[in-house]
Amino acid sequence: MSRGNQRDKAREANLKKQAAMKKAHGMSGSELAKAKEIAAQKMREKQAAADARKAAQAQAAAANKK
Repeated sequence: MSRGNQRDKAREANLKKQAAMKKAHGMSGSELAKAKEIAAQKMREKQAAADARKAAQAQAAAANKK
């Protein structure tokens, strides 16, 4: 019977941990979705810039070989 208290304490600690994780970001669903979309758009812009830079380097390398 000595484990009963240990289980209760572990259960309470786990509930507190889950509650803290649930309210960690503090945004509603629509706010979170909007923030994710903004971050995704920034990453798409960065990727497009990187692709353009790589294409320019490849074109310059091809021009130097001629």
